[in-house]
Amino acid sequence: MTTDGLGLVGGFLSQVRERPDATAMVWNGEETTYRELYERAGRERDRLARLGLTPGEPVGILATKSPAAIALVLACLLVRRPFLLPSPALADSLLADLFAQAGCRRVITADGADAAVAPNPEVTAQPLAPREAAEVSFMLTTSGSTSLPKIVPLGRDAVNRFVAWAAPAFSIGPGVTVLNYAPLNFDLCLLDIWTTLAHGGRVVLVDPALAARGGHLLDLLVRHDVRVVQAVPMFYGLLLDAAQRRGVVTLPGVERVMFSGDVIPDRTFAALPGLFPGARIHNIYGCTETNDSFVHEVDTRATEFPPVPIGRPLPGVEALILGPDGTAVDGPGSGELYVSTPFQSAGYLDRTRHADKFTGHPLGLDDRRWFRTGDLVRRDADGRLHLTGRADHQVKVRGVAVNTAEVERVLLDHPAVREAGVAAVPDPIEGRRLIAAVQSEPGSGLSSLTLRQHCARSLPRAAVPAKLRIVDEPLPKTATGKVDRKALDRLDELSTVSTVTSATTAQGRTS
Repeated sequence: MTTDGLGLVGGFLSQVRERPDATAMVWNGEETTYRELYERAGRERDRLARLGLTPGEPVGILATKSPAAIALVLACLLVRRPFLLPSPALADSLLADLFAQAGCRRVITADGADAAVAPNPEVTAQPLAPREAAEVSFMLTTSGSTSLPKIVPLGRDAVNRFVAWAAPAFSIGPGVTVLNYAPLNFDLCLLDIWTTLAHGGRVVLVDPALAARGGHLLDLLVRHDVRVVQAVPMFYGLLLDAAQRRGVVTLPGVERVMFSGDVIPDRTFAALPGLFPGARIHNIYGCTETNDSFVHEVDTRATEFPPVPIGRPLPGVEALILGPDGTAVDGPGSGELYVSTPFQSAGYLDRTRHADKFTGHPLGLDDRRWFRTGDLVRRDADGRLHLTGRADHQVKVRGVAVNTAEVERVLLDHPAVREAGVAAVPDPIEGRRLIAAVQSEPGSGLSSLTLRQHCARSLPRAAVPAKLRIVDEPLPKTATGKVDRKALDRLDELSTVSTVTSATTAQGRTS
């Protein structure tokens, strides 16, 4: 049975009709069939009808991932009700502002009650126009920590095109078990939850309360015969640690492994082919605004070293690299990446925040909608793209141009470093200075002096962080699971911190 032309909702309904007793979801050992999920979504659909919403009016959903939350989202999809799905980990003040901006009069939870966070009455609503509301399904947000995230409406047709591409691309079909690690508000769920449900697969949901327990993740993969795994690099680090502790050599049943969302540490990347000997391994690149845009399949038969390429554009995706002089880079070369995808948003809900992000062709060569990613890339002689940094991570330190993403990459190259984050902060004398934090491998004995010497061998003096902290705990994360670089200066509160602020090393004074 093929559901490629039915879209997300049509594909799901076809599974309900033709395979009602097949398992749709597994949650903490409890299975939910397609029929049961549909019936649960029907009850939520009745609840939506009692809210007194006008046609096209969005509803806010504040819910942590669970079968009940998925049924609530599915109910909105079934009745074509736009919904805002932010991270419940955001501060209440940010959530209140987001719900107000989206024009949500009602904010509901998955337990049948109104949410504790209500829309902020002081924020002016910028709701979707009626025609837009009829076309929009998900409204997700960009990552945010101390500033208000941007609301990203995703059109129904764009989501359906993505679902139609993703299922055959990663062999997701009836009876195929897919692990879902990402939070429900994360765009990765469009693949591992919604594509799976539209094509008859079985989703094994990772309980957010257990997501940091590597042993639990390992148990899920083994117990439920998971075939497809997509997750951020942090997941694979946790999994590898658990596998090593238990003496697990391989997970031969996994057929597809995808990592996305952040830079993968060298140690983690090198171990993937051994842990998943039967899997095809992919690096997927994309962002909330455009969804997946590039994919690179790792050649597990050859020796491939990080940094891993983001690869080549997906079908229908157009890519453009603009060099520093504003001209297109046609062959090998470096510059800023622009993309235009069949899966992308038409723009932010707050049009004043486009800030040249959603544009026409930057050189005026076509009439497509383009997105300025802000990512700096290099195209190699084989046509593959490699991330080299962020345009907004390019800072001047003592007059020297430094890219903080490159500093993070060098820190991650050290075998005793598990995670790294670098930020540029104001300095009254130097203008800007770099601060960095790393999580060390357990028992490594990593010292600040050792790490500074490591940095000095690969970076100019201005790029060696002026303040470096080594911690045992994971670094602070944003709502989407990435290192929260805005929170690095708050690591003073941790007890296991090693700090050197004088920046004096064997290489000479660096600050």
